Amino acid sequence: MCGRKTLTKDMLSIIEELSIDEWNTNNYAPSYNIAPTHSSPILINTNDTNFIKMMQWGLVPHWSKKKSIGTKIINARIESLSEKLSFKNLLYTNRCVVVADGYYEWNHNQPYYIFDKSRNILPMAGLWSFWESSSSDIVYTYTIITTTAQKSISHIHHRMPVILNKKNINQWINCKIYNKRSVEQYLIPYKKNLSFHPVSTMVNSTNNNSRECIEKINDQQTLRLFQ
Repeated sequence: MCGRKTLTKDMLSIIEELSIDEWNTNNYAPSYNIAPTHSSPILINTNDTNFIKMMQWGLVPHWSKKKSIGTKIINARIESLSEKLSFKNLLYTNRCVVVADGYYEWNHNQPYYIFDKSRNILPMAGLWSFWESSSSDIVYTYTIITTTAQKSISHIHHRMPVILNKKNINQWINCKIYNKRSVEQYLIPYKKNLSFHPVSTMVNSTNNNSRECIEKINDQQTLRLFQ
């Protein structure tokens, strides 16, 4: 499961690192504590253009009668993508990259920050949709695809986001690729070991959003749990 994440880079750094063509939002700000229902930058492709659009975390299928269902669909298990009604069509029509540079997991009530040691973006595979309310308001939403955690972090949690190889980003978000085998070849285990460290429980509250959320704490008792 992935239920909290970060994107601490500025707009220009993200555009450069992911070779983005267009940035279609004016309300982006770096965040150290992105939670479900929060909006964050999502990379999609339309007419061969890669662009960023702000979307709300928690997928609301277009056929849903209630927007609140999104709080229950923050993750999509890779094992059931082609089976569940909420995902199986989106896998071929609405693929996206969830732009993040780290995420949090909890073990024994202790939060950990998981990230790339070089502090690069971790492009997470996702699915997106839009939902129209009775008053014709349109909400864009997304979910993060998850898989079995790599060995180096499995002691913290048994699941992790599907992290894409950057060279495969264009193929993943190009929804002209409709063949199941062609799509699933990009949902492969992330080979590079991720870094992690324990952080303060201040991250438990979404009201806290500062660099202190991702800073390592020196809690020897916590560290001994996994020695």
